[in-house]
Formats: sequence, structure tokens, C-alpha cells
Amino acid sequence: MAASRMQRWALWLSGHTYEIRYRKATLHGNADGLSRLPLPVKHQDSGQKEIFYFEQVENRPITAAQVKRATRVDPILSQVMELVMRGTSLRNSQVSSDLVPYMSRRMELSTHSGCLLWGMRVIIPKILRQQMLEQLHSGHCGMVRMKEIARSYFWWPGLDSDIEEKARACISCQGVRNEPQLAPLHSWDWPEKPWQRIHVDFAGPFEGSMFLVVVDAHSKWPEVCIMSSTTAESTIQKLRGIFCHLGIPEQLVSDNGPQFVSQEFGNFMKANGIHHITSAPYHPATNGLAERFVQTMKQALKSVREHSLIQKSLDTFLLSYRKTPHATTKVSPAFLMMGRQLRTCFDLLKPSEP
Repeated sequence: MAASRMQRWALWLSGHTYEIRYRKATLHGNADGLSRLPLPVKHQDSGQKEIFYFEQVENRPITAAQVKRATRVDPILSQVMELVMRGTSLRNSQVSSDLVPYMSRRMELSTHSGCLLWGMRVIIPKILRQQMLEQLHSGHCGMVRMKEIARSYFWWPGLDSDIEEKARACISCQGVRNEPQLAPLHSWDWPEKPWQRIHVDFAGPFEGSMFLVVVDAHSKWPEVCIMSSTTAESTIQKLRGIFCHLGIPEQLVSDNGPQFVSQEFGNFMKANGIHHITSAPYHPATNGLAERFVQTMKQALKSVREHSLIQKSLDTFLLSYRKTPHATTKVSPAFLMMGRQLRTCFDLLKPSEP
């Protein structure tokens, strides 16, 4: 009968498939205390520490000691400093182009602790100028503020242009800057006679209707037609009705609406000998005369609530507008268009001649 421990081992090993092999004792490598000591492994240094270190060095503010060392090795500033310390001046024939900005200020140059100064401003050597611009623009302030700060502390030839270039090259500043100022508008030439150039535009929809607006550039005389459709055919029909009363103009200005740029409308313009001018895309100010009248008309018709009263209100508004002196011409549109004033209900206030 085997020992109980051997029986337990035999019972435990019966659940495994194994093969027993003989191995010499000299080939055994059982672990001991000394074999567990760490091996001398060489680890590669991470590059992040070096990058972090040099970034911190580069971002340090420039000090007077750095300016002193850079001035000493700068070929231009070292020569200028020598001239300032000796109190000598060069003849015009001996002054190179690089020394001209300094020689023109030679009476205001001085030295202090190995640094060259123009008045109270430290002259920065060329090797430190780019880093100084980075430090100056660290707060992402604009050109004006950067120049104001620089004028209180440092200087070098062409500083203002370098600051402007640095501000324009900053992608972050360009992404959040305000929109550029709009270019000045070029006014239309004032026509010499009425109905020479007209401006056309659509207004609406208002109370389910669209309005075709036609304004004369000379007299500011307006014509408004209520339209249920804004197709090219309907637009041509309304314009033909207006032309039969007031004549055919020489020029017609409109936007790039589909009815105005259609082939049918183009053929109508050519058949009547009218020069069609379209406004610049996304620039409604080109057709500003019609656009401004549309705003005035909309403001006057906002009080109309019933569709049946739109035509009545529109006629009343047109009579008042044509009778009133225009802000630009100082004369009423009716007088410039027809050579006479329109008679209104206010004329009843005037006493009649006996």
C-alpha cells in the first residue's frame, strides 16, 4: 500500500496526459535568489522629454542678457555699437545700406549694459527678432496693439512691416477676424432725361401677391403692378403695358432672377432695342434704386389687412409718393417725369381765383 501523499499525486495526475522523461540534475535550472536579480537592460530614452525641454527653453521670454550676447555676435549691431561707444561717424560713402537706418538715428543711439538702445527702446539683433515677434503676438492682439507695445520697449529697422506680416500670417487671428470693410459703391450716372434708364425688381409675396416694381432713374417715378405669377411671360406682359404708356427705355437694370435671365425675356429686350443690365450676384446694392423703393412700399402697405384693399392702398401710396419731393432730386417725381405737379385733394385747400 503506497503512502497517502503518493496516492493523492497519482489521483491528481490521472486527469492529465503527460510523458515522463529523465533529466540530469546538472541540466536543472531551478530559480534561486541570485537568479531573480534584474539584468542590465538598456532602455531607449523617450524623445518626449527632449521635446518638452526645448519647448520650454524656446518659449522663455527674451532677457537683456540674451540681447547682449546676440548683439555682440551680430555683424551689423556690433559695428553700430562700436561706432556709438567711440563717438565717431562714417562718411556717406562708407555707410553700407544695412547701416543707413542706424546712422540716420546716430544722435539718439546709446548703449547700456552691453545693449544698444534707440532712445528708451532696445534694438533687437536679427537672430532674436522672430522669437520677439512670437512673444509679442502671444496674446493674439491686433496690429495696432502690437505696434503700441513694441514702441514702448524695442525696435529694429522695418519693425512695423514685420508686425503687420506676422498678424496677417496668424491662422487663428484670421479665423476670428471681422469681415473686411465693404468696397465703396460706384454710383450710377444720373440720366439726362426721364425714362432713359429704369430699375426693375420683384417685391413680396404679400397677402398672396407679388409686386412688379419699376422705378425711373431720372425722375424716381415708380410703377407698381400686382402679379399673381412671376414667370417671364407675365413679366413681359406687364412691362409691355407700362411701355405703351411711358415709352420704351434705353436701359433696364434688374437682378439675376430666373424671369429676367430667361431666353424669352432676352428676346423681348432685343426686339425693343433695350440694353439689359443685370446686377452682380449676391450684391443687391447694384439695383439699389428699386430695392430702396421696395422697402418704402412694404412699409406703407403693412397696415393693409384685407386683400381686397391692397390695390386701393397701393394707388393711394403711389399718388402720394409721386407728388412728394424726392430726397435726392429735391423735386417731385411727377414734375420731372411730366413737367407738372399732380392734382390731389390737398389742392382743394387753396382758394380759387375770382
